[in-house]
Amino acid sequence: MNLSLFRQPASAKWYDRRDYVFIEFCVEDSKDVNVNFEKSKLTFSCLGGSDNFKHLNEIDLFHCIDPNLNWLSVDFNNWKDWEDDSDEDMSNFDRFSEMMNNMGGDEDVDLPEVDGADD
Repeated sequence: MNLSLFRQPASAKWYDRRDYVFIEFCVEDSKDVNVNFEKSKLTFSCLGGSDNFKHLNEIDLFHCIDPNLNWLSVDFNNWKDWEDDSDEDMSNFDRFSEMMNNMGGDEDVDLPEVDGADD
């Protein structure tokens, strides 16, 4: 039985901003990905998983697509979530710790007595 003949919608997530809508189609091990933009429709298709199940999503849009910058897309392979910056935060902490360890001056210097320090 050839499972690539069957179609089902891919799982998708979306969010919006004031002027934009973002859609992410979630298919593991996707192959033969095809995204087609028409004037007021978006079509996504691919083969997914080890069984090459065919996914197809067709989305009718309420408004026409703005063709400006349609050649520009996000490079998710190099995406960095700035809210989850734990790696960089730790490197700054390491540098701060090193700086604090180097402070304190020369240990051989005699400090003057401070009256009432023992009280």
